[in-house]
Amino acid sequence: MVEQGIPEVTGGRARILVWLMHKAFIVTRGMTMGVRAACFDEEGRIFLVRHTYVPGWYMPGGGMERGETALQALHKELREEGNLEVLGVPELFHVYLNRNASKRDHVLFYKVNVNQTAPRAADYEIAESGFFALDALPPEVTQATARRLQELSGKIEKGEYW
Repeated sequence: MVEQGIPEVTGGRARILVWLMHKAFIVTRGMTMGVRAACFDEEGRIFLVRHTYVPGWYMPGGGMERGETALQALHKELREEGNLEVLGVPELFHVYLNRNASKRDHVLFYKVNVNQTAPRAADYEIAESGFFALDALPPEVTQATARRLQELSGKIEKGEYW
C-alpha cells in the first residue's frame, strides 16, 4: 500500500463535518455517490484543490444530487471548483468504495482533459487551487490523490477503496 501524502479526513473539525454531512445524506440519499476527476491541462499538469474544511490537496469533485447524472455532476463540480471545462469525452477510470466517508459512499473516478476558463478565486469552500506538474505536487497531497495518480500511471494496480 502506498503511504505517500496525508490522510484525507483527520482532525476533530474535519471528522465532525464529514460525519454531519453523511448523517444528513442518510435522510436525503439511499446511498451516496460522488464524482472526482484527474483533470489534465494541455501541458499535462494536474488540477488540484485545497478545501477550507479538510486538510490536504484533492482532485476536484463532489456528490451527485437526486436526478443528476454522473456526467452532469462531473461537469458541475469541475466548473464550480476550478472554472474548468471538459475537452472531449471524460474517461471513467474506476469506481471505488469510500470507507473514509461512510460504508455506503462510492466515488466514480474520471480522467479528463480540461481548459480553465478563468483562475478560480478562493471562497468559503475552496482555499486555493491550481495546476501542478506531476513531479512537483504540493507537499500535502492526500493519500488517495497519490494512489490515484500511481494507478493512472500504471505503477500500481487499481484498488477497490478510495
